[in-house]
Parts: sequence; C-alpha cells; structure tokens
Amino acid sequence: MARSTSQRGRSGRHLAPDATKAGSAKQPSEKTGSVPQQPEPLDDDLPLAREAQRAVRVLNPSGSVTMPRPPRRRVIAVANQKGGVGKTTSTVNLAVALALHGNRVMVIDLDPQGNASTGLGVEHGAGTPSVYEAVVEGMSLDEIATKVDGIPSLYCIPATIDLAGAEVELVNVVAREARLQKSIDTFSGELDYILIDCPPSLGLLTVNALVAAEEVLIPIQCEYYALEGLGQLLRNIELIKAHLNSRLRVSTILLTMYDKRTKLADQVEQEVRGHFSEIVLDAVVPRSVRVSEAPGYGQSIMTYDPGSRGATSYFEAAEEIALRGAKLSPRRGKNQKGGN
Repeated sequence: MARSTSQRGRSGRHLAPDATKAGSAKQPSEKTGSVPQQPEPLDDDLPLAREAQRAVRVLNPSGSVTMPRPPRRRVIAVANQKGGVGKTTSTVNLAVALALHGNRVMVIDLDPQGNASTGLGVEHGAGTPSVYEAVVEGMSLDEIATKVDGIPSLYCIPATIDLAGAEVELVNVVAREARLQKSIDTFSGELDYILIDCPPSLGLLTVNALVAAEEVLIPIQCEYYALEGLGQLLRNIELIKAHLNSRLRVSTILLTMYDKRTKLADQVEQEVRGHFSEIVLDAVVPRSVRVSEAPGYGQSIMTYDPGSRGATSYFEAAEEIALRGAKLSPRRGKNQKGGN
C-alpha cells in the first residue's frame, strides 16, 4: 500500500495541517522586528456599545437644545385617579428628559406623599416651604421653587405632609378651585413646561391642577383594571372644561408598564390606540426593575441608568411631546411666559 506524502516534509517527518501553510507565509525578520498590532475598533453592534450610545443620546452632555421649545408655556396636569399607573414616575422622567435637552421645566408635586420630590432628590420634610404654602397661604412660587441638582433648567415645587389637610382648609375659601392657578401666575421666571403631578384621586387638589392646566397627560398601565376608571376621569375633565376651564383638553396618553410577554398588554394597547388614536404616544414604557429602583437613590431613570430601555422609552416620549408642542400656535395670553 502506498503511503501518503501530503503531510510530510522533505525530512519525512509528519507536519500538522496548518504547519505547511504557516511555513509558506513570510515571517518578519528578527532585525526589523514584528509590527505591533492595532486594537480592533469598538463594534457598534456590541450590546455594550449600543447601551453607551443610548446613554449619550439620553444625557445630551453637550447641553444643546435638541428638543424644540414650544412657542408658549405648556402647563400639563399628569392625572389618573387610579394609583400605581406611573403618574409620578412619568412626571419625573419626562421633566428630566425635557430639561436635559434644552427646555426650562418646573415640576409641581401636588401629591401629599411627595414622591415626585423624592424622585428629583428635593428636600420635602416637615417645615420645608412647599406647594401647601402656595395653595393655602398664597405664597409666591418664586419663594418655593427649588433647583434640582445636576439638571439644568429644572425646578421643583415640593410637597410635604401638610398638603394632606389642604382640601379641608380650602372648603370655605372663595375660588378654592383656582388657588394653584393664581400661584402659577405669580411666578416670574421663564418656563417652557410646567408638569403637575396629581394625587390618585378626583378631589380638590386634582381639580386645582385641572383648572391651572391647559393640557392633561394620562398615563395608562397596560392592564385591564387601569381602563375601568378612565371613563370617570374623562367625565370630570369635561365638567371642568364646561364650568371652570374652557381651555382644558386631553392632549397626551402614555402607555406604561408594558410587558411584551403577555397578550393582555398587547390587547390593552390596541384598545387604547383604537379609541384615542392620535393622542396616544408611539413610545411605550416597558415594565422595568431599573425604573423602580431609581427613586430609591433620589434620581430619575434618565440619570440612574441612561442606557436602559426605560430611559430610552421616556426619552422618546419626551421627544414626541416636544415635537407636538413645537406645532402649537404662539398665542400668548395673560402671564403666558415662556417659549423661544
């Protein structure tokens, strides 16, 4: 039987399959030395690279105005009488996103629990000047507004536990439904957005927010129970529009806590989009542990984990809100401070 010589060298010794190829390649001489290899460039398709790109997009380190400012100040009440649907989380993260991208924003925490103040890292302990002094005692918002650390052009009117008794104290006050509106009108600063975080009820505090606002943003959790009380909220908005604030309108609906693993979330989304059509934002906020963790550190998801899916979703929602606002007419009524 003939022996194969394909894997033998001239000396007759066996060579590895790759050795014949390696031997034919030109080796660098010892005199010139080997050329040092350059590190491979970062692959933009790597998960870490994509997350870094998202973080830069969300944080906008240049500080430039990348979200257009509205031609006039927008006062938006974030309302839903059902608790746990993402009102406070949405208020905080949308405000931070807008401020990071060049808008001048104020958050008014109208919930006695003070969660929006916590999420923005603003002090709201007993004795702190708060929205209670503005609504009940008539103090100017200029004396109460607190700048949020690390976020340019973002202010907060905190809420303290004193606000829990405000509805009782306002019972006999004349024009008690317009107390917040009067406080807002006294603010001397230039603002593009005022976001009012409403309590989970349809009481006097929420009525004050709806009288002061021109727009309502309704966060809807992608679950069945979240839809049950929506009709009652819409009826109350229509009543306030008819008797107290003719400018009021539902301008935005934001779907929150979307879980793509369940068919129910998809069904709720389709039902909401079918009924409210163009006012529903394209951006949908997913259910995320990172979003829930952020307030524990006194931060929004935008600064706590800017590369996360939750931060990206709120950034996209804020961008949609800003683009819609840029199309508003530049009508400037009484005390309409803001705009370009």
